[in-house]
Amino acid sequence: MLKEHAKIMRLVEIVGEVKGRKKLQKMVYIAKKMQVDFEERFEFHMFGPYSEELTLRMDELCSLGLVDEQWETKGAIEVYRYTLSDVGHDFLRFHEVELGMGEALITRMNGENSRFLELVSTILYFEHLSYEEMKNKVFTLKSKQKYTEEEIQKGLMFIEELKQMSQAIVQ
Repeated sequence: MLKEHAKIMRLVEIVGEVKGRKKLQKMVYIAKKMQVDFEERFEFHMFGPYSEELTLRMDELCSLGLVDEQWETKGAIEVYRYTLSDVGHDFLRFHEVELGMGEALITRMNGENSRFLELVSTILYFEHLSYEEMKNKVFTLKSKQKYTEEEIQKGLMFIEELKQMSQAIVQ
């Protein structure tokens, strides 16, 4: 049961703190698309790819005291912050969990904001479409975010950067 939970804990341990539920969702989705060993299933949702399984796992980790969840209000927005608890650190010390090349990718992704990761994950979700079709999906489904063509290009470059990192680490 805890194998998949432990991978999520390892992600939190790597970055120290994940700021936002949406950011966590996007980091796991993007890492999975980069062949990092995450098992969660994702569907397209209001903020892009979303996994109910990941939400449930995080709730369980918090309930078990392995991950600490704090929330704060910034204006009308609630922001959740996740850190590994002392019990969580102890758990990982006795249960080796490695994400391989995913660790560098996760660190790199954590340096980006959730809005950008939402764009990147949406681009990846529609990667099977032509560029024009993908772009139209982004502009239509993410109209409230007001993404620009320039941001889509930046997202594509970021995806290429992650792919190159994962290939370089494997070699």
